[in-house]
Amino acid sequence: MTLAFAAVVVGLALLVWSADRFIDGAAVSARYFGMPPLLIGMVIVGFGTSAPEMVVSAIAATQGNPGLALGNAYGSNITNIALILGLTAVLSPIAVHSQVLRKELPILIGVTALAAWQLADGTLSRFDAGILILVFFILMGWTIYQGMRKSPDAFGTEMEAEFNTETMSLKKALIWLFIGLVLLIISSRILVWGAVEIAVAFGVSDLIIGLTVVAIGTSLPELASSLIAVKKGEHDIALGNVIGSNLFNTLAVVGIAGLIHPFAVPAEVLSRDVVVMAGLTILLFIFGFGIGRQGRINRLEGGFFMLVFVAYTAYLISTIVT
Repeated sequence: MTLAFAAVVVGLALLVWSADRFIDGAAVSARYFGMPPLLIGMVIVGFGTSAPEMVVSAIAATQGNPGLALGNAYGSNITNIALILGLTAVLSPIAVHSQVLRKELPILIGVTALAAWQLADGTLSRFDAGILILVFFILMGWTIYQGMRKSPDAFGTEMEAEFNTETMSLKKALIWLFIGLVLLIISSRILVWGAVEIAVAFGVSDLIIGLTVVAIGTSLPELASSLIAVKKGEHDIALGNVIGSNLFNTLAVVGIAGLIHPFAVPAEVLSRDVVVMAGLTILLFIFGFGIGRQGRINRLEGGFFMLVFVAYTAYLISTIVT
């Protein structure tokens, strides 16, 4: 048991560190090959911060633990809004621009509705997973197309806040890219093994472990980048980071896991976890819209998000104890 707990701690720490190295190496390498800063931000950074969830869920599905994969994805979505965005708003209220309200948030709500509809029959088939992956690529293509129509330098300032931009040679960047990717896989295997061992020892479903420990751990890159963004006054990154990560999780992470290993979905996922995830997403839209004031998420609303996270996590823990 001690070894399993140690595996989770070491796995999470190594996962966060390797994800950071992977993002830095990938971003610098992309620059050397002439990729525009905007595209780097949307594709490299967006993929990089969601890489822990992707790798952990893929390995969990491969090893026959789909509940851990699903819990990781949906738990991360809940953590991203309730904890990360909530904490960010408490530290500094987040302005929500009209474009986000018109495009990004409605898309996230639509994707969440699609996920709920697919799970209504109690299974996630390869066909369902294929639909998720197809929607993911369509959205990525559309986002890249829209982004490339803007000024190439429009994202430049934000990129400085998102990751380390110090001078790095192409050779060093490629080395860090390779090391980061390898360690992502290794740390994910360690984390999944430890989480499954703990779940078996305590008689807890791998779904609960995925929704709590693994979800919070794999969301640490998003937490770090959001706090850095707030410190630098780049609120757009904090909000965009959460929206983008939730789209990645709902579509790509669950889609990849489903393609590898189709699985039955526990009834509580739809009645509890998807309801909380959808409710938080809708609240994010309502708070961002703002009634009679400029759209923003203020400290009170951020505190409410954090309260929801505490209550949800406490409820999950109570199901373990009882």
